[in-house]
Amino acid sequence: MVTLAEVARHAGVSASTVSYVLSGKRSISAPTRERVEHSIKELGYHPNAGARALASSRSNILALMVPLRTDMYVPVMMEIAIAVATTARSHGYDVLLLTGEEGPAAVRRVTGSGLADAMIVMDVELEDERLPLLHAARQPTVLIGLPADTVGLTCVDLDFTATGALCAEHLAELGHREIAVVGEAAAVYERHTGFAERTLGGLRRRAGELGVRLLHRPCEGSYESMDGTLSRIFDERPGTTGFVVQNEAAIDPLLSLLRRQGRAVPEDVSVVAVCPEQVATQASVRLTSVAIPAQEMGRRAVELAVAKLEGQPLEEQVTLLAPELTVRASSGRAPGAS
Repeated sequence: MVTLAEVARHAGVSASTVSYVLSGKRSISAPTRERVEHSIKELGYHPNAGARALASSRSNILALMVPLRTDMYVPVMMEIAIAVATTARSHGYDVLLLTGEEGPAAVRRVTGSGLADAMIVMDVELEDERLPLLHAARQPTVLIGLPADTVGLTCVDLDFTATGALCAEHLAELGHREIAVVGEAAAVYERHTGFAERTLGGLRRRAGELGVRLLHRPCEGSYESMDGTLSRIFDERPGTTGFVVQNEAAIDPLLSLLRRQGRAVPEDVSVVAVCPEQVATQASVRLTSVAIPAQEMGRRAVELAVAKLEGQPLEEQVTLLAPELTVRASSGRAPGAS
């Protein structure tokens, strides 16, 4: 492994000059800086991360807390994680990925050890038990998601309340008066996970304002569970003509079961999904959908974290991305609607 002293000898400067070039703590003349940078590249020198952290009180690492639960759609979580990692790298940071369901214990481990300069937290619940520790932490924190109380927190998320309202408005405009919501697994609502609760809240509020009856049923997402859920929906509300799906795993089973029952999409029933663009366009019927801006959320979270580390004032502490509904082949006028 090439040492700093070897770089100094190769460049014909002192070791302290190399150190100043690397840290930027002192002004170095352009010719000397160029000579040192050439030697670094020529020799393939990489500063020791531990020594650099001790010298600067920085680790140049961002911790990303992303519990990988079986009841969540992991591809979306990982798309956000990849966006966080690539954006962090462009700012000179590496990412420490924490995927366990440790909750406060993971926060204590990061804040107590100085493993990371800042934290980005995903899978946020309305009353998240990690919040008191995050409030008290010396490291800056950014949440991808919204708790019930955002005071003193920096958050970025899709506006899921507006997303739910947008789905209700679209179906109501097409004449649908009985809408069923196929939601995430029951455990997601039992944890009061923010995105799911907020979507449902937006749907209920807007449907009520528009005079639309709404029925919500959680679903595990398997073919068998979707079969049972769909049967219960039509037993309780036989006049249902519109579906809003916020459960990626349930989309293909739902379309298959509707087809098996002889219900054509969108002639007999319309389906609107809250899901990634790829899921919507690759379904057996191209779905009208509100896309999850996973990459944008990951990118913005890192930029907010870096801004906080650099002491930049933030114009707003809560960034909500406006939803966009794309109409495709799965939604049409309700049967009998004028």
